[in-house]
Amino acid sequence: MLKMENWRKESFVVIGKEGSTAEGSGFVQRLWAEANAHFSEIEPLVKKDENGVPAGFFGAMTDVSRSFQPWEDGFTKGLYLAGAECVDGAQPPAGWVKWVIPGYEYLRVVNDHETVFPEMIDYLAQNGLTLAGAVHDFTCPQTGVGYMLFPIRRL
Repeated sequence: MLKMENWRKESFVVIGKEGSTAEGSGFVQRLWAEANAHFSEIEPLVKKDENGVPAGFFGAMTDVSRSFQPWEDGFTKGLYLAGAECVDGAQPPAGWVKWVIPGYEYLRVVNDHETVFPEMIDYLAQNGLTLAGAVHDFTCPQTGVGYMLFPIRRL
């Protein structure tokens, strides 16, 4: 059962470790391992709430043209950025990459089972919706809940 809600997010900055599906299986896990091991390098740039809790951790995605469209060839070819939401204007340290993600209205879905992605693609089709951009992974630091963000309208 999909647990979803509408979620609106204005354009935001993610600084992280970038990789490509061309690197083969396991590249996403390698990016997260590297980002986590060196998190202290970007920690001062991370956007935080009034309690000092980071705003969010993103597995941001884009097509190979970097236009924030969905991954190509049946969602098998694209770029991934494992990182954290950072303050506007932040400059990435050496070895890190900065993406400015456009603002979207998303369907935010709890990522609690392996078939969330294909179920959501079916849901979108059945409800006359199309992806307005690339899907992102999002982990909420306040709750630890992982989500997939399906953009349905660009702001």
